[in-house]
Amino acid sequence: MRQLRRFLPVLQWLPYYKRNYLSGDLSAGFTIGVLLIPQGMAYALIAGLPPVYGLYASIVPQIIYAIFGTSRQLSVAPVAMDSLLVAAGVSVMATEGTDTYIAFAILLAFFMGLFQVVLGVFRMGFITNLLSKPVISGFTSAAALIIGLNQLKYLFGIELVKSNRVYEILWNTLVKVDETHWLTMAIGVGGILVIYGFKKLNKKIPGALLAVGIGIVLVYSLGLHQNGVDIVRTIPQGLPALKFPDFSLGQWSELIPLALTISVVAFMEAFSVAKALETKKKDYQVDANQELIGLGAANLIGSLFQSYPVTGGFSRSAVNLESGANTPLASVFSAAVVVITLLFLTPLFYYLPTAILASVIMVSIVNLVDLKYSIRLFKEDKVAFALLMVTFLVTITFSMVPGIISGVVLSILILLYHMAYPHIAVLGRIKGQNVFRNVKRFSDLEIWKDKLIMRVDAPVTFINIQYIKDYIIREVEGNPQIKQVIIDASAISHVDASAVQGIIELIRTLNEHKIQFLIAEVVGPVRDSMFKTRLMEEIGFENIYLTLNDALESEGRLAHRRRARAVQHND
Repeated sequence: MRQLRRFLPVLQWLPYYKRNYLSGDLSAGFTIGVLLIPQGMAYALIAGLPPVYGLYASIVPQIIYAIFGTSRQLSVAPVAMDSLLVAAGVSVMATEGTDTYIAFAILLAFFMGLFQVVLGVFRMGFITNLLSKPVISGFTSAAALIIGLNQLKYLFGIELVKSNRVYEILWNTLVKVDETHWLTMAIGVGGILVIYGFKKLNKKIPGALLAVGIGIVLVYSLGLHQNGVDIVRTIPQGLPALKFPDFSLGQWSELIPLALTISVVAFMEAFSVAKALETKKKDYQVDANQELIGLGAANLIGSLFQSYPVTGGFSRSAVNLESGANTPLASVFSAAVVVITLLFLTPLFYYLPTAILASVIMVSIVNLVDLKYSIRLFKEDKVAFALLMVTFLVTITFSMVPGIISGVVLSILILLYHMAYPHIAVLGRIKGQNVFRNVKRFSDLEIWKDKLIMRVDAPVTFINIQYIKDYIIREVEGNPQIKQVIIDASAISHVDASAVQGIIELIRTLNEHKIQFLIAEVVGPVRDSMFKTRLMEEIGFENIYLTLNDALESEGRLAHRRRARAVQHND
């Protein structure tokens, strides 16, 4: 039963559902459902899809995630960043707006979901650690800029080719800015002011829906569509049919890497939001591996009902929490609102100006840019700030997939650099105490000219053993008085096979120079490795000590034993 509850988190909350949860879930579900109507259509435009596909993607994925997901307030539906990734990848495989393009987007959701489920089943939730906070921040800021600039075509009412490169968008806009349709621009700017104004006034007021309503009324009553204002026009009425993705499309070499990239990025986005929500509620725990399964199932099953890739959105989930959502049942109610809209209300959106959808997008992406974090990194950690900026610049210059890949690769290279050149501290003892500290950080320490006492602050592996060996040999050759090398191993958590061989070579080199090798403060896993290999034999039991003080006093005890044996021999 416990295993079943882990695989179906719905069994963790539904059997214990309380009546007083219902009002909060209903309120939040209605609020998010109302918010999703304009937002879903807007994000579908970003993805290069007809607006109705944003509504399709807001039904089944929400219900499936409510069953398999572990977060109780996460809202799983279309989001801006993933929509742009869809457009960036699918646009090279098919012409935007065509049936083939739509089929690729749905097939992409299928494979994205499949990858996420497989990763979850094999407990690969640790992949969240591959994307550091600076990489995520740089990537999302660049994505927000690309998304926002791509809305200028709708905001200005001009024809622009969609692009993932900022300089191309800016140049094309500059060339055609004199063709701006001022009436369209007025509607778009007005939409931004309405949405932003109500957002500041009260987050529970659906400013986006109000802007949609005002835009529809203005166009219909004044006939603005006859004056060049672009509108959504007919949205197909009815629910998405059960239909398998078209696997005959081919182009797997482009589709599979794109699906894998989006699956990781989407999971990172959703998991970070889910963890943030968890800290506010504190009555449940988010499980990374089950989240992969939940999001994967939402995308996989959603693709059978014509959904394109979805994930958890930050702003929408925050509104869900603030609106009183207690359980994932709020998402089911939200999906019901979208269902009612598709069944009965789609004719109302015929006169919706696309400029209003652009305004919905522009306001929603503001939260993706975190300037405060960038400024703080610049002051506190220049390397992390450089990582953020490289990710940002590569993304806006070469598009999103190269941006995220470069960020991950650079993060790994920085990690490998720190592992290859670990911090090594030469130690001295605080006078009158049995405490050892770095001689470069503390003054008035007790030190010994004939001893090199040092601490390696990292696992000792194939990547850094040569650096550590060279460091010790250099110190020994620079001070001929050294007769003992004493290693504080308290910060060494792991020693691999290459490191074992390297340490053996080091000990033999020191022995040739008549220098004793001692080690102290060895942790359990390292001690196990020493017993399993020849390292224990090479070091010798008599040269391994519980504490640094014991190692320091070893020479005195050894000399005492020698004198005692000499006395006995003379007797």
